[in-house]
Amino acid sequence: MSRKRDARDKASVGDTPGPDESQRMDKWLWFARVVRTRVAAAELAASGHVRVNGQRASSAAKAVRPGDVLTIALDQTVRVLKIVDTAERRGQYDSARQLYEDLTPSSERDAGEQRREARAAWSLARGSQRR
Repeated sequence: MSRKRDARDKASVGDTPGPDESQRMDKWLWFARVVRTRVAAAELAASGHVRVNGQRASSAAKAVRPGDVLTIALDQTVRVLKIVDTAERRGQYDSARQLYEDLTPSSERDAGEQRREARAAWSLARGSQRR
């Protein structure tokens, strides 16, 4: 075997997080599709908008693990997510949704959905006015 292949094999061993292992918070937020980019996840954490088990997280490198509860302040909503699992890569929405349990109160969730629908309707109306 070549040296390059040996290095690749060694690098991949133990890199895949299991159900009991921790993962960087910014990676988990991105893998769970809470934010669109990993940079946005890091900025969200650095700005103090994420709490892990009630404690403010000031670093994107904060380790999170299954069982932790994240409170995330997004735009005009607050989401409360319990981490169920970690992932090794970012997948489709269905697989990302299995990484957490949404504990957000239904009234907050409904208000967030109404705001998203209003923004979408406004965007559609604005787009039709330009034609």
